[in-house]
Amino acid sequence: GSVIVINSWIHGDARKVVYPTDSNGHFCGQQNTLNANKAILFYFNMLKCANPAVLINLQCPTTQLCVSKCPDRFATLLDARNTKSWEYYEQFCKPGFKIGRKSIAEVIRDEDCPAMIVPSRPILQRCFPDFIRRDGILTVANQTIFKDGNNHKRMYVFVCCRGFVIAMVVSLLFILLLRFTAGVLLWLLIFGVITAVAYGIWHCYWEYSSLSGTPGSNVTIPEIWIQADLKIYLQQRQLWLIFMISLSVFEASIVLILIFLRSRLRVAIALLKEGSKAIGYIMSTLFYPLVTFFLLAICTAFSAVTAVFLASSGNAVYKVTSVDDKCVYANITCNPETFIQTNVTNVCPGSQCMFAFYGGETAYHRYILLLHLCNLFVFIWLTNFTIALGQCTLAGAFASYYWALNKPHDIPLCPLYASFSRAIRYHTGSLAFGSLILSVVQMIRIALDYLDHKLKGSHNACARFMLCCLKCCFWCLECFIKFINRNGYIMIAIYGKNFCTSSKDAFFLLMRNVLRVAVLDRVTDFLLFLGKLLIAGSVGTLAFFFFSGELPVLQAEVPSLNYPWVPILTVIFGSYMIANGFFNVFTMCVDTLFLCFCEDLERNDGSSSRPYYMSPGLHKILRKQEEATTSSVAS
Repeated sequence: GSVIVINSWIHGDARKVVYPTDSNGHFCGQQNTLNANKAILFYFNMLKCANPAVLINLQCPTTQLCVSKCPDRFATLLDARNTKSWEYYEQFCKPGFKIGRKSIAEVIRDEDCPAMIVPSRPILQRCFPDFIRRDGILTVANQTIFKDGNNHKRMYVFVCCRGFVIAMVVSLLFILLLRFTAGVLLWLLIFGVITAVAYGIWHCYWEYSSLSGTPGSNVTIPEIWIQADLKIYLQQRQLWLIFMISLSVFEASIVLILIFLRSRLRVAIALLKEGSKAIGYIMSTLFYPLVTFFLLAICTAFSAVTAVFLASSGNAVYKVTSVDDKCVYANITCNPETFIQTNVTNVCPGSQCMFAFYGGETAYHRYILLLHLCNLFVFIWLTNFTIALGQCTLAGAFASYYWALNKPHDIPLCPLYASFSRAIRYHTGSLAFGSLILSVVQMIRIALDYLDHKLKGSHNACARFMLCCLKCCFWCLECFIKFINRNGYIMIAIYGKNFCTSSKDAFFLLMRNVLRVAVLDRVTDFLLFLGKLLIAGSVGTLAFFFFSGELPVLQAEVPSLNYPWVPILTVIFGSYMIANGFFNVFTMCVDTLFLCFCEDLERNDGSSSRPYYMSPGLHKILRKQEEATTSSVAS
């Protein structure tokens, strides 16, 4: 990693990325040039910047122009031509362009002028739309609808932070209440999900029946496809039938699982109670994900800066860009000074010679792609190491709770900080080695995904089948390594041994308690998954009714969106991820306590010389479960 960083800093030039560069590869605001008084970069079509290739080439596939100031008004090329506003609009066109020589379609095709300009403000010497918040809606300046010659567009971008805040508060309350009323809450959660799904089935059936005979209600979903108005979908019987069948299958699955695992629920509740008590005594663990997020941000920034220096190495390289994907000259290296003299524009109308990236012909630049891959591997390794550090830290804190004989008096002072210090001081090598193994497997999976993407148009069925098998095998291998690493880090936090020894001890300990691992741990994960599902589903339901205008109290605040399902899905996904972040701490706590319990049963016998460290209630329930399992096997 250090070799890549040193080479990238020697050969790279961060100014090529920090300072704006126009489509000709010239710096904006550079002294003694035509852009000396034009220090701000203006993008013709910023939407084209939302392309993964930008991260590699560091250049958006749209014309970029150095300007003295950003636009301060709305205007379109269609409205500005032959009017007094053209004099203002002209400064955002290519130098030397004269209106009237081409049609509007040709001007937009050749990107001589932008199709429209919107009020913008300079951020990092680049023009970005000037967003203003009005009643929970982000608009560009004070205008929401404008005409661009083709259609009408709405400039609404709705920020769905309220749902995320609700998910965060509910997640915190769920964990805190779990400390005091774990059993009651979990049974309420189970019956709440069952009741909610049952109500959903009934509601879908009622909607399906009420729409019988309604004109236009028997249209199939593929016929209407994607519509801006959600109410169109709600008026179709087929949609409610699909919802009813899906919910019925989901309800039956939950009921069957609960029937077959009903005897294990008490054990899962005991584990969750013990975990909630541990978190109650070590509340700082709930906020440790913020530390992980901060460390991941540092790793991302480090890799991004290295990528910037690597990508900015060498001289400017120009390539032909064309609006026609079938252009034979597309992506071919060109010279902007002699491009007009070639016949490329005749063969491919609208093509341009634009700055693409920085490169060269030296040995260093020939292996620049390999250096990018090495930088990607280092980033994955650092990310996995950060996650491993968090798991080992949390495991050490929760293990200090379990192995305290007289709880909470024997719990050490600041257990989270002490565990973090031990992990950094003594276990860095073990965590790095475990992360390295996982990173190698993940890099292989990335390479397989890349090959699969390249072979999508291939007709070699055998190669596709083999590749699919390899992807499946390495996915299983990654899951197994994650499982071994997670439990190995717990053993590292408990005993302080090296990675290989700890992983081996954890694996054989779990194999000796395979029934508990297969049932108790899965039941706990299932119950926590129901909690996450309930939180995400509740917030998503509120978002659905909000955007569909079904909440009279908030009906005045509903924004007019072209595609309301986008913010709804964003709220659901974001709520689930927030709940998942909080519950991951809780899951780590339960896994640590479970492994400690298995170790406690093997090391101690409950006598005065070797007392159990587990709580009496947990020991009683787990022993009962073990006796019931033994008697059922014997019979």
